[in-house]
Amino acid sequence: MRVLTWNLFHGRSVPGSGRDLMAEFAATIAGWEWDVALLQEVPPWWGPALGKASAASARTALTSRNTLLPLRRAIATRFPDLIKSNGGGANAVLVRGQAITEHRRATLRLCPERRVVHAVRTADGAWWANFHAQVHSEQRALADARKAARELLGWSADAPRLVLGGDTNVQKPIAPGHVHLGGNDVDHVLARGWTRVGARLLDASPLSDHAPVLVEIAPSA
Repeated sequence: MRVLTWNLFHGRSVPGSGRDLMAEFAATIAGWEWDVALLQEVPPWWGPALGKASAASARTALTSRNTLLPLRRAIATRFPDLIKSNGGGANAVLVRGQAITEHRRATLRLCPERRVVHAVRTADGAWWANFHAQVHSEQRALADARKAARELLGWSADAPRLVLGGDTNVQKPIAPGHVHLGGNDVDHVLARGWTRVGARLLDASPLSDHAPVLVEIAPSA
Protein backbone atom coordinates (compact mmCIF):
# COMPACT_ATOMS: atom_id res chain seq x y z
CA MET A 1 0.00 0.00 0.00
CA ARG A 2 1.16 3.50 -0.81
CA VAL A 3 0.16 6.38 1.47
CA LEU A 4 0.55 9.99 0.37
CA THR A 5 0.48 12.86 2.86
CA TRP A 6 0.57 16.44 1.63
CA ASN A 7 -0.32 19.89 2.95
CA LEU A 8 -1.78 21.83 0.00
CA PHE A 9 -1.01 25.30 1.41
CA HIS A 10 -4.64 26.34 0.84
CA GLY A 11 -4.25 25.75 -2.88
CA ARG A 12 -1.36 28.17 -3.34
CA SER A 13 2.08 28.02 -4.94
CA VAL A 14 5.54 29.36 -4.09
CA PRO A 15 6.00 31.94 -5.46
CA GLY A 16 2.37 32.96 -5.60
CA SER A 17 0.59 32.51 -8.90
CA GLY A 18 -2.20 35.03 -8.38
CA ARG A 19 -4.86 32.62 -9.68
CA ASP A 20 -6.87 29.52 -8.83
CA LEU A 21 -4.74 26.36 -9.03
CA MET A 22 -7.30 23.63 -8.47
CA ALA A 23 -6.72 22.13 -11.93
CA GLU A 24 -2.96 21.99 -11.38
CA PHE A 25 -3.25 20.43 -7.91
CA ALA A 26 -5.81 17.91 -9.16
CA ALA A 27 -3.67 16.87 -12.12
CA THR A 28 -0.56 16.57 -9.96
CA ILE A 29 -2.24 14.40 -7.33
CA ALA A 30 -3.94 12.28 -9.99
CA GLY A 31 -0.62 11.68 -11.73
CA TRP A 32 1.06 10.01 -8.76
CA GLU A 33 0.71 6.36 -7.81
CA TRP A 34 -0.87 6.04 -4.38
CA ASP A 35 -3.66 4.09 -2.71
CA VAL A 36 -4.64 6.52 0.07
CA ALA A 37 -3.98 10.26 0.11
CA LEU A 38 -4.10 12.26 3.34
CA LEU A 39 -4.38 15.96 2.49
CA GLN A 40 -4.36 19.05 4.71
CA GLU A 41 -5.06 22.76 4.14
CA VAL A 42 -7.41 21.85 1.32
CA PRO A 43 -9.82 24.54 0.10
CA PRO A 44 -13.15 23.19 1.43
CA TRP A 45 -14.78 22.94 -2.02
CA TRP A 46 -11.90 21.00 -3.60
CA GLY A 47 -12.44 17.54 -2.10
CA PRO A 48 -14.92 16.10 -4.63
CA ALA A 49 -12.96 17.51 -7.58
CA LEU A 50 -9.69 16.04 -6.33
CA GLY A 51 -11.37 12.69 -5.82
CA LYS A 52 -12.91 12.71 -9.29
CA ALA A 53 -9.65 13.64 -10.98
CA SER A 54 -7.85 10.81 -9.17
CA ALA A 55 -10.58 8.19 -9.69
CA ALA A 56 -10.84 8.03 -5.90
CA SER A 57 -13.50 8.21 -3.22
CA ALA A 58 -13.14 11.43 -1.21
CA ARG A 59 -14.15 12.47 2.29
CA THR A 60 -13.54 15.92 3.78
CA ALA A 61 -13.61 17.48 7.23
CA LEU A 62 -13.78 21.24 7.77
CA THR A 63 -11.12 22.73 10.00
CA SER A 64 -10.87 26.48 10.70
CA ARG A 65 -11.79 29.86 9.18
CA ASN A 66 -14.95 28.68 7.44
CA THR A 67 -17.45 31.28 8.66
CA LEU A 68 -19.12 32.99 5.66
CA LEU A 69 -17.56 30.34 3.45
CA PRO A 70 -19.28 31.42 0.18
CA LEU A 71 -17.69 34.86 0.53
CA ARG A 72 -14.31 33.37 1.43
CA ARG A 73 -14.54 31.06 -1.57
CA ALA A 74 -15.33 33.90 -3.93
CA ILE A 75 -12.26 35.84 -2.79
CA ALA A 76 -9.96 32.78 -2.61
CA THR A 77 -10.84 31.70 -6.13
CA ARG A 78 -9.95 35.11 -7.53
CA PHE A 79 -7.19 36.26 -5.18
CA PRO A 80 -5.73 33.21 -3.38
CA ASP A 81 -2.46 34.92 -2.48
CA LEU A 82 -4.31 37.86 -0.95
CA ILE A 83 -6.69 35.96 1.32
CA LYS A 84 -4.22 33.09 2.01
CA SER A 85 -5.42 30.76 4.81
CA ASN A 86 -8.51 32.90 5.35
CA GLY A 87 -10.04 31.30 2.28
CA GLY A 88 -11.20 28.47 4.55
CA GLY A 89 -9.74 25.13 5.50
CA ALA A 90 -10.42 21.42 5.29
CA ASN A 91 -8.69 18.07 5.41
CA ALA A 92 -9.40 15.40 2.82
CA VAL A 93 -8.89 11.64 2.57
CA LEU A 94 -8.86 10.09 -0.90
CA VAL A 95 -9.01 6.32 -1.44
CA ARG A 96 -8.38 4.45 -4.68
CA GLY A 97 -9.44 0.90 -5.45
CA GLN A 98 -11.56 0.25 -2.35
CA ALA A 99 -14.94 1.30 -1.04
CA ILE A 100 -15.13 3.56 2.01
CA THR A 101 -17.44 1.89 4.52
CA GLU A 102 -17.26 4.44 7.34
CA HIS A 103 -16.15 8.04 7.95
CA ARG A 104 -15.56 9.46 11.42
CA ARG A 105 -14.33 12.82 12.68
CA ALA A 106 -13.52 14.49 16.00
CA THR A 107 -12.44 17.93 17.15
CA LEU A 108 -8.92 18.08 18.58
CA ARG A 109 -9.13 21.69 19.79
CA LEU A 110 -11.05 24.93 19.30
CA CYS A 111 -8.40 27.34 20.58
CA PRO A 112 -6.41 29.07 19.19
CA GLU A 113 -8.09 27.58 16.10
CA ARG A 114 -10.17 24.53 15.27
CA ARG A 115 -8.24 21.36 14.52
CA VAL A 116 -9.78 18.00 13.66
CA VAL A 117 -8.90 14.39 13.01
CA HIS A 118 -10.97 12.35 10.60
CA ALA A 119 -10.69 8.77 9.42
CA VAL A 120 -12.19 6.36 6.95
CA ARG A 121 -12.53 2.62 7.14
CA THR A 122 -12.05 0.76 3.88
CA ALA A 123 -13.66 -2.47 2.77
CA ASP A 124 -10.65 -4.51 3.91
CA GLY A 125 -11.21 -3.33 7.50
CA ALA A 126 -8.21 -0.97 7.67
CA TRP A 127 -8.53 2.57 9.03
CA TRP A 128 -6.86 5.65 7.53
CA ALA A 129 -6.78 8.82 9.63
CA ASN A 130 -5.74 12.35 8.71
CA PHE A 131 -5.02 15.39 10.90
CA HIS A 132 -3.29 18.75 10.98
CA ALA A 133 -1.85 19.66 14.37
CA GLN A 134 -1.69 23.13 15.86
CA VAL A 135 1.16 25.29 14.58
CA HIS A 136 3.65 27.46 16.53
CA SER A 137 3.50 25.31 19.67
CA GLU A 138 5.25 21.96 20.00
CA GLN A 139 3.30 21.25 23.19
CA ARG A 140 -0.05 21.79 21.49
CA ALA A 141 1.02 19.87 18.38
CA LEU A 142 2.07 16.86 20.46
CA ALA A 143 -1.21 17.05 22.39
CA ASP A 144 -3.14 17.04 19.11
CA ALA A 145 -1.22 13.97 17.93
CA ARG A 146 -1.96 12.13 21.16
CA LYS A 147 -5.64 12.95 20.99
CA ALA A 148 -5.84 12.03 17.31
CA ALA A 149 -4.29 8.65 18.11
CA ARG A 150 -6.74 8.06 20.96
CA GLU A 151 -9.72 8.91 18.75
CA LEU A 152 -8.51 6.56 16.02
CA LEU A 153 -7.94 3.73 18.49
CA GLY A 154 -11.46 4.26 19.82
CA TRP A 155 -13.07 4.20 16.38
CA SER A 156 -11.11 1.21 15.16
CA ALA A 157 -11.59 -0.98 18.25
CA ASP A 158 -9.73 -4.22 17.49
CA ALA A 159 -8.99 -3.53 13.82
CA PRO A 160 -5.49 -4.88 13.14
CA ARG A 161 -4.32 -2.18 10.74
CA LEU A 162 -4.42 1.59 11.29
CA VAL A 163 -2.67 4.54 9.66
CA LEU A 164 -2.47 8.03 11.17
CA GLY A 165 -0.81 10.70 9.07
CA GLY A 166 -0.72 14.34 8.18
CA ASP A 167 0.91 17.61 9.10
CA THR A 168 1.99 17.00 12.70
CA ASN A 169 3.76 20.37 13.05
CA VAL A 170 6.62 18.63 14.87
CA GLN A 171 9.62 16.82 13.48
CA LYS A 172 9.32 13.88 15.88
CA PRO A 173 5.62 13.10 16.37
CA ILE A 174 4.47 10.70 19.07
CA ALA A 175 1.16 8.87 18.77
CA PRO A 176 0.32 6.28 21.43
CA GLY A 177 -0.28 2.83 19.95
CA HIS A 178 1.41 3.75 16.66
CA VAL A 179 4.93 3.49 15.25
CA HIS A 180 6.57 5.97 12.91
CA LEU A 181 6.89 4.70 9.31
CA GLY A 182 8.15 7.73 7.43
CA GLY A 183 8.04 11.46 6.97
CA ASN A 184 9.79 14.70 6.20
CA ASP A 185 10.05 17.84 8.33
CA VAL A 186 6.56 18.06 9.92
CA ASP A 187 4.70 15.70 7.56
CA HIS A 188 4.56 12.12 8.83
CA VAL A 189 2.88 8.72 8.64
CA LEU A 190 2.42 6.54 11.74
CA ALA A 191 0.67 3.19 11.95
CA ARG A 192 -0.32 0.03 13.78
CA GLY A 193 -0.19 -3.33 12.03
CA TRP A 194 1.94 -2.07 9.14
CA THR A 195 5.66 -2.11 8.40
CA ARG A 196 7.64 0.31 6.28
CA VAL A 197 8.73 -0.77 2.81
CA GLY A 198 10.09 2.61 1.74
CA ALA A 199 9.49 6.35 1.73
CA ARG A 200 10.35 9.20 -0.61
CA LEU A 201 9.54 12.79 -1.42
CA LEU A 202 7.63 13.70 -4.56
CA ASP A 203 8.25 16.77 -6.70
CA ALA A 204 5.28 19.13 -6.78
CA SER A 205 7.14 22.40 -7.33
CA PRO A 206 5.95 25.14 -7.37
CA LEU A 207 2.73 23.92 -5.76
CA SER A 208 2.45 24.28 -1.96
CA ASP A 209 5.17 25.09 0.57
CA HIS A 210 5.32 21.44 1.75
CA ALA A 211 6.98 18.52 -0.01
CA PRO A 212 4.60 15.60 -0.63
CA VAL A 213 5.62 12.43 1.23
CA LEU A 214 4.87 8.97 -0.17
CA VAL A 215 5.27 6.04 2.23
CA GLU A 216 4.99 2.45 1.01
CA ILE A 217 3.78 0.02 3.66
CA ALA A 218 2.98 -3.67 4.01
CA PRO A 219 0.94 -5.57 6.62
CA SER A 220 2.96 -6.71 9.62
CA ALA A 221 3.51 -10.44 9.90
